[in-house]
Amino acid sequence: MTRRVGVVVFPGSNCEHDVVEAIRSLGGEAELLWHDEADLRGVDAVVVPGGFAHGDYLRPGAIARFSPVMTAVAELAASGGPVVGICNGFQVLTEAGLLPGALQKNAGLKFVCATVGLEVASTRSPLTSSCEPGAVLQVPVNHFEGSYTCDGRTLDALRADDRVVLRYVENPNGSLDDIAGICSEGRNVVGLMPHPERAIDPLLGSADGVPLLRSLLETAAVGA
Repeated sequence: MTRRVGVVVFPGSNCEHDVVEAIRSLGGEAELLWHDEADLRGVDAVVVPGGFAHGDYLRPGAIARFSPVMTAVAELAASGGPVVGICNGFQVLTEAGLLPGALQKNAGLKFVCATVGLEVASTRSPLTSSCEPGAVLQVPVNHFEGSYTCDGRTLDALRADDRVVLRYVENPNGSLDDIAGICSEGRNVVGLMPHPERAIDPLLGSADGVPLLRSLLETAAVGA
């Protein structure tokens, strides 16, 4: 059975169609979910994509967290359903309390747009379950506020519980502990700053986003 992935759209989102096309290219079904609706329409997984939700006018994700759709996303997460936040989506998930820590401005206050090496630090997440431990993936980043930070206790817990799922090989933004992606205590919610949906074809520069998104589809199939 084909897995259905809902892709949330906020005013200011700009990566939703990239995610839809990436999911469909891997044999999944994808549909857009408007932020003002609290109905996920029975999807098997949710992706909160990149962009500038509500213009990031307060701070990234701070307004989006109050959208009705996020209540439904939180309920899906609480039931163990897979939820992935990419770039601005990662920021939304931290603001909504579905992931710990926060994303702050990059070191040097510089916008970063580049393809970076990502080490698979854990395969115990819906985004990395099909990856090889220690594999290095080439995936693009595109952000100004992507430096992950958290307090010492949270960092200790992330390390002890194997919840850092991706680390930068060469840190592009000053993220604490080279963190590029983490998962929740339940391991079903993942946030990452790099864009796997932009790395699904060698003609685009890399196909290393494929094992990440394929992991999501396979996890959704198991949980359905």
